[in-house]
Amino acid sequence: MSSLRIGFVVLGLALLALLLAPVQIIGLLFDFRYRRRLPRVWHRAACWMLGIRIHVHGEPDRRRPLMLAANHASWKDILILGSLCDVAFIAKTEVKSWPVFGLLARLQKTIFVTREDRRRTGDQVGEIAQRMADGEVVVLFPEGTTSDGNRLLGVKSSLFGAAAAALPLAPEGVVHIQPVSIAYTRVYGMPMGRYHRPIASWPGDVQLVPHLLGVLRAGAIDVDVTFGPVMDCTSQTNRKQLSAGIEQEIRRMLQHHLMGRHLRKM
Repeated sequence: MSSLRIGFVVLGLALLALLLAPVQIIGLLFDFRYRRRLPRVWHRAACWMLGIRIHVHGEPDRRRPLMLAANHASWKDILILGSLCDVAFIAKTEVKSWPVFGLLARLQKTIFVTREDRRRTGDQVGEIAQRMADGEVVVLFPEGTTSDGNRLLGVKSSLFGAAAAALPLAPEGVVHIQPVSIAYTRVYGMPMGRYHRPIASWPGDVQLVPHLLGVLRAGAIDVDVTFGPVMDCTSQTNRKQLSAGIEQEIRRMLQHHLMGRHLRKM
């Protein structure tokens, strides 16, 4: 049954991609507004097929410009956030060349950044700022890499430079940054715990194909997504203090769900 299920899921995802990709390509070529909304259809269907059940706490802020700052444990974070709202992701340039994931990222008009190349930093930050000014919600993973899902790694304050760069383009001189926590909490309805969380997380030293097969076999993963209180970035904002506040809030929300406190209140 496990092999049969994997086959059905892979086939379903492939057929959906073949159906939606040409429509999205046209939307990208002519910059039709639906190109922002169509990826949500893909992400929702992919989460359903993979058995990812999402429990949402709070909601994305409605003000613009808006940046979502979220912890990052897996490629599934992208499916999950992409299924909840129309967003544009910031990713490292290497993702562009990844099989399957690279193509999907390009179809969603992901913003690719090369952090080591300081000569291109200005252009990359400018693109992020312009996209936010145009009303797009940009997702930043400020840890800069994936964790094991059990904790939040250190948040890099330099990555919030794009928010500061968007200030001149913001109508009210304010960029809103909303902390978001993504906590993988259950598998087959049972508490996941530290031992089983690698089923959901994808640290950098884990090979992709075995991890994908593990996710497909699991079939039922619960994730709690929490949208926290918004923090405003203005011309007077200290970036390091802002980064520290966002880190503290993401860590608080993440641990709240990983430790099962929400279950004891039910």
